[in-house]
Amino acid sequence: MAVSITEALDIISHTIVPLDSEILPIEISVGRVVTQDYVAAFDLPRFNNSAMDGYAVKVSDAGQTVKCSDVIYAGDDPKMSLVRNTAIKIMTGAPIPAGCEAIVPIENVSTSGDNITLPSDIQYNGFIRMAGEDIKKDTVFLRKGEMVNAYTIASLASQGITHITVTRQIKVAVFGTGDELRPHFEKIDAHQLYNSNSPMFLTRSKALGCEVRFIRTSADTIEALEASIRSTLDADIIITSGGVSVGDKDFTKVAFTNLGMQVHIDTIDIKPGKPTIIGSIGKTVIVNLPGNPLASMVNYELFVRAIIRKMSGRTDHQHATVTTTMRSDFSVRGGKHAVVLGKFDGESFEALKTQMPGMVSPMQEADGLILITPDVKHLGKGAMVKMIPISWEFTGKVKEDLFTR
Repeated sequence: MAVSITEALDIISHTIVPLDSEILPIEISVGRVVTQDYVAAFDLPRFNNSAMDGYAVKVSDAGQTVKCSDVIYAGDDPKMSLVRNTAIKIMTGAPIPAGCEAIVPIENVSTSGDNITLPSDIQYNGFIRMAGEDIKKDTVFLRKGEMVNAYTIASLASQGITHITVTRQIKVAVFGTGDELRPHFEKIDAHQLYNSNSPMFLTRSKALGCEVRFIRTSADTIEALEASIRSTLDADIIITSGGVSVGDKDFTKVAFTNLGMQVHIDTIDIKPGKPTIIGSIGKTVIVNLPGNPLASMVNYELFVRAIIRKMSGRTDHQHATVTTTMRSDFSVRGGKHAVVLGKFDGESFEALKTQMPGMVSPMQEADGLILITPDVKHLGKGAMVKMIPISWEFTGKVKEDLFTR
């Protein structure tokens, strides 16, 4: 029995578990997900320091002319103390000397030799960066389930952390099915087709941070399919394309079932892409996608991407939507839960006029999709819609209603 799109995503959320972890140098951990909280060992900044090139002063000396004979540079360990009627020249990032109550930027003073005339409106603690105002000692600054990016690395490096524990890289195996399919690097006869789905899944999985292995197209026999499956059971995810409908040679489900697949999702109430199977053999997740390129692409973006996020250990593994408006009128047949591909220009969503399940060209144009309910037959210009981005990741920790109704 077909499950709804929402039910399929719920099954994925409840069934898929994160992989085990490994320890990596922080410099090569970008894109991975941390498997533990990271707690600050010390304050950041570690000490009160100057936010500007300027002068360390007493607030009570505001509007006065004071003497300056010392200077503190970043990296210095100042031993002097500031007293009334004096100032100490100080550079950005340098430690604040004892007795300092504020920093006055260089451009706000007048100088004549050692004489410094101060402005009349000096604020207490002005232009001083306080210890711990960025990251406080003993607080969590990176939480379990967060993805590492270049700016995460900055926080880790600021704490002197060299290695972190992250979910290991997901291993994906991809192969197609069908006697008529041939690799794109071979010559083909007039009755044959190039396999466009497998290279698509391979490169998309790589773009999402997975380690990918490509298996040559399997022939449409149970024996050939079982051989391909056995060769890939060391993967975390096996993605196949085709052979999951009701044709005479659609043996994919039979072959996986013969090898012990537990089926979690048999078919999905979605147009296009209803003949989609998600199951598991041991710890290996099986995804049988339709043979039609656009249909398989849609289900990859909705379901495989969700599997990868959950398997990576991300806490924000849920799809999130961007609320926008239709750029122009768009009509659909209605009666089914459907996916509409389109382009997003930052202000509105333009549905692609032609998007049939067997097409390839619309996929390269789409950077977002909307989900519509069976009662929706027309979306007028300016109508509010919920778009799930394709060309960038937009996720959330909380499940939301993804449908435009």
